[in-house]
Amino acid sequence: MKKMKIILSLIVLGIIMISCNNNDDTASSYPYAVKMTDAPGPYQQVNVDLLGVEVTGDAGETVTLNVKKGIYNLLDLTNGKTKLIATDTLQISKVAQIRLILGTRNTVVVDNTTYPLSTPSAEQSGLKLQVHQTLQQGILYNVLLDFDANKSIVNTGNGAYKLKPVVRTIVAAESGNIKGKITPVGSSAVVTAVDVLTGLSYSTSVSATGEFLVMGLPSGTYNVTITPVLPLLPVTKSTIVVTAGNTYDLGPIAF
Repeated sequence: MKKMKIILSLIVLGIIMISCNNNDDTASSYPYAVKMTDAPGPYQQVNVDLLGVEVTGDAGETVTLNVKKGIYNLLDLTNGKTKLIATDTLQISKVAQIRLILGTRNTVVVDNTTYPLSTPSAEQSGLKLQVHQTLQQGILYNVLLDFDANKSIVNTGNGAYKLKPVVRTIVAAESGNIKGKITPVGSSAVVTAVDVLTGLSYSTSVSATGEFLVMGLPSGTYNVTITPVLPLLPVTKSTIVVTAGNTYDLGPIAF
């Protein structure tokens, strides 16, 4: 049985806003990106008219993402190809549901003939995709929505087709963090983690209590430099290995 797959990459990075004069030194937000991909199915085309993407929190709050509207042929997105369809920043950490809002221009192509693909429930309230995921700062999640093509598209006869999604949701963490604490407390410092392989750098600031958390790091090996205000000198921690879904604790760092 062949299946269509849509990957919604939920890139959750978490941003810490630091102020030396403010004891409330963390304000959590969750940048969100949605991508699509697909695997071959028993159709020539499956065209989806995407109008919107919404995220619903466990308390019922709804966030409408910035969506790239358009008609997407899911069968163009095969062999690892992906398509970014929506981005935004969430202020909620618990996602209960993702909804894809579809228009009326959905079609399926079978034997070189194009048929309308009706989605009555989607046109009214959106395709509801259950997630029930608690987001953590700095963790990149891939939410894999596994569509069963043979059950999701129903041939009702007389050239009529309906989209009744049968979906299995799989969530995996794909990034990690590095944390630590400097002394003396109250010292200002910038923390930079550099990926040894790619050279990409990720930075944050030390809080008023001396703590720091560099978030959203792809798995790999990093050199971490803590640079305080002069006359204190920088401290570097080398070959720090970051793995998906984990936080590496550098422990206390004294200047």
